[in-house]
Amino acid sequence: MEIKSAEFVISNTDFRKCPESRLPEYAFIGRSNVGKSSLINMLTNKKGLAMTSSKPGKTLLINHFLINGNWHLVDLPGYGYATAGKKMRDQLQQMIESYILYREQLNCLFLLIDSRHEPQKIDLDFMAWLGENEVPFAIVFTKLDKMSAVRAKENLKLYQEKLREQWEELPPVFATSSEKKVGRDELLDYIEGINDSL
Repeated sequence: MEIKSAEFVISNTDFRKCPESRLPEYAFIGRSNVGKSSLINMLTNKKGLAMTSSKPGKTLLINHFLINGNWHLVDLPGYGYATAGKKMRDQLQQMIESYILYREQLNCLFLLIDSRHEPQKIDLDFMAWLGENEVPFAIVFTKLDKMSAVRAKENLKLYQEKLREQWEELPPVFATSSEKKVGRDELLDYIEGINDSL
């Protein structure tokens, strides 16, 4: 898929206020500081489309971007902010969960995982919740450029082995580097494949 246009549409805190169009949506989520904004900018070839920050927790809203005039890319708040107060964490969780469960236009949720780390309970729990609620999702490993190719391969293998303890069948897995544009074509082709089947 070639990205010809990518434009910001709306930010809000409630899935009921999301765009009323029936266009397919693909949402991106991950723990704070996983490289979500960088990945979105890399996919769309627009450097400042999603706001990047070295401080975790920059995205606190549901952000819609219109891609090629025919589908929406959705930037969701991250989860697991250690620095946010309980009230803020609860509000974010409510916002995220209601969008994921009730937004009919959502075709696939891309769950971003920092490839440098071992499997984290918070990510595994979130995947289990997605599975229980039959939410279609794919795993996107980020920051591959931050380590050697051998180490990256080992980390991804370990992660998949851990997942197989709980999952009979693994969701689609993508390995990416925003800096080196690794995985861009694979992700966009996957989205295009779903769009073509609708």
